[in-house]
Amino acid sequence: MDFLNKLDTDTSLSIFCRLNDPSDVVRASAVSRSWRDLVIRYGLSKNLCFKLFHQLTCVDRVNDESSGWSKLLEREHRAFALLAKGCTSSPITSCIADAIVASSTDNFPEECILNTLDERDRIGATPSYWSSSGQHKTSVPETLVYKLKGDLCVVTEFSIHPFQAYFQSGSPIYSSHYVRFRLGHLDNKSQEKNNYVWTYTSQQFAMAQENRLQNFKLPEPVVCIGGYMLIEFLGRVQTQELDGLYYICVSHVKVMGRSLAKSFRLVDANDKSGKVGLKVVSYCDPREMGEEEVGQRPFRQMVRNHLDKLLYFRRR
Repeated sequence: MDFLNKLDTDTSLSIFCRLNDPSDVVRASAVSRSWRDLVIRYGLSKNLCFKLFHQLTCVDRVNDESSGWSKLLEREHRAFALLAKGCTSSPITSCIADAIVASSTDNFPEECILNTLDERDRIGATPSYWSSSGQHKTSVPETLVYKLKGDLCVVTEFSIHPFQAYFQSGSPIYSSHYVRFRLGHLDNKSQEKNNYVWTYTSQQFAMAQENRLQNFKLPEPVVCIGGYMLIEFLGRVQTQELDGLYYICVSHVKVMGRSLAKSFRLVDANDKSGKVGLKVVSYCDPREMGEEEVGQRPFRQMVRNHLDKLLYFRRR
């Protein structure tokens, strides 16, 4: 006996909405035609997505050209079921794709933001780090902007390694008092290049003046809609003996989370409403996806190529 035939719709929905695992919703839709009809008709996969990650409420339509499904509700069910599964169970990996810009740089390109993509604080005998410009006031902040791997990333944790200047007297560590993180997207309405809209801002995390990779875990996973991240360094703690100015220096930045780049793209952004469309790229199980893109160059080689290009243009 199918108990749904004995219950009214509101009671049935009350029972099904207690399913908090995306896989359970999919399993329920496979039990019978009546169960499948209930799950799809009332968008239970979509509602669970929004319940687990409220940032996804800006997604208001699915653009799916690969499946050939004609019914909108069925297409949405399949897409949001995959999205919920990817956000909760795909592999946690490093999410940074590229370094974009720093608010200031002391010696460019030797001390540029690209150095923070390499885990080492020195390459051979050459120090590898980003350095801000010097300031007389400790209150002057600094920012670093990065591109993440894909339009949708579920970010769980950030890590920053302050740089210790082993070549200076006393080997000072140029950390900051606090650090804060923002997630967002490019501002399509702006006429200026590289303007961003930050849709999520973390709390301030206290930073230690220690030569180690320091981890900052978010209170709960956050979906980055748009694929950009900003790091704010608040409060300078270390002066340079040579000029008496305060600097902030970082040798490595790391972001951990779940990249959904192989499954989804964002399309048809509406600047007025803030809504975006979701395009399904692949229906492969996100848990089985490897970290590296096909044809992607080795990470360190990419960094070195960037630096070689910068040094070339500086010589020119």
